[in-house]
Amino acid sequence: MNIIEVIHNGGIVLYPTDTIWGIGGDATNPEVIQKIYQIKEREPEKSLLILVDSYKTLQKYVEEIPLEIWEILEKSIEPTTIIYSNPKNLPQELLAKDGSVAIRVVKKGFAKDLIKATGKPLISTSANLSGQHSPANFDEIDPVILQRVDYVVNLHRKTIARKASKIIKWSPEKGVEIIRD
Repeated sequence: MNIIEVIHNGGIVLYPTDTIWGIGGDATNPEVIQKIYQIKEREPEKSLLILVDSYKTLQKYVEEIPLEIWEILEKSIEPTTIIYSNPKNLPQELLAKDGSVAIRVVKKGFAKDLIKATGKPLISTSANLSGQHSPANFDEIDPVILQRVDYVVNLHRKTIARKASKIIKWSPEKGVEIIRD
C-alpha cells in the first residue's frame, strides 16, 4: 500500500513535515486522532496541530481569519503555526479544551505535496513518545514509534536536523500572543 492509501484508510504515517519529522494522518478522522494519542502515549488534553497545503484550504477549517493573522502569515519566512479560536469542519477530538485548533499552512516540500495528493489536512505531532524530546533527525526517532506507525516515509532528509515551528495564538479578546518563538 502506498502512503496515500494508508492515509485514506485511516492509517498513521511517519513523515517529514516542513519542520521536523512528524506522526500524522487524516485530521478529519476521529479514529486517526485516537490512534495518534495511543502511539505517542499522550494525554488527550494535549491538543494536536494540523497542516494544510494552502490559504484556501485553511479557510475550510477556520470561521474567520483576522487581517492581523493574514499579515503574519504572508510575512513569515519560517514555518508558523497559528492557534485559532474559531475552528469549523473538524472533529471535536482534535480541538483543545478551549475549542481552539492549531493550524500551519505548509508552503513547500514533501508535506505540502502529500496534503495536496490526499486532499486531507494532516495531523502533525513530533515523532516521539510523550514527554521525550523531539528528535532532531530521523536517527533519533524511538524504535517504538517506528514499530507503531503504519507507514514510514523513506527520504534523503533522514539526517537533516530542523526545528519546530513558531506558534502564535490568536483570540478576539487578546489578539496575537506568541506561544513558541
